[in-house]
Amino acid sequence: MMQPGFFDVEDRLARLSGLGDQLEAFSRTVDFEVFRPDLEKALAYADGSKGGRPPFDPVLMFKILVIQTLNNLSDERTEYLINDRLSFMRFLGLGLSDRVPDAKTVWLFRERLTQAGAVDGLFNRFDATLRNAGYLPMSGQILDATLVAAPRQRNTNAEKADLREGRIPQ
Repeated sequence: MMQPGFFDVEDRLARLSGLGDQLEAFSRTVDFEVFRPDLEKALAYADGSKGGRPPFDPVLMFKILVIQTLNNLSDERTEYLINDRLSFMRFLGLGLSDRVPDAKTVWLFRERLTQAGAVDGLFNRFDATLRNAGYLPMSGQILDATLVAAPRQRNTNAEKADLREGRIPQ
């Protein structure tokens, strides 16, 4: 295996751009900073004078909700895919070494916006921005699957034959 080169990530991102990265198109089309005042008003974060870890940037978190909605992802799958996909990281402005919000943080952010009654307004505005730019907002889907081991059947061949014929052995 070769040692990674200095420009490997940039080369991969350029290739993703060439393949038509939809999130890159959103970044060019939507000025997500226009959502900041509404997000800050709805979230009503404390000023931080009491200490504690500062919250993630609300625009970053809103962009995570956009990814989640466009791809119909659970919070857990969203966390995983942000860590896994270069296109998601680029859209969010995250580098490989940056901290990624975990599933609980995503849930809490969405819950706080929901309690403030802000989610529908934010997404209606996002959809309107896309429509005004000539895009038709549609959700895609990334399969959110978990592999679970199925229990092994331990029936004998005779018991299986009975089951196929509709006889249930006692």
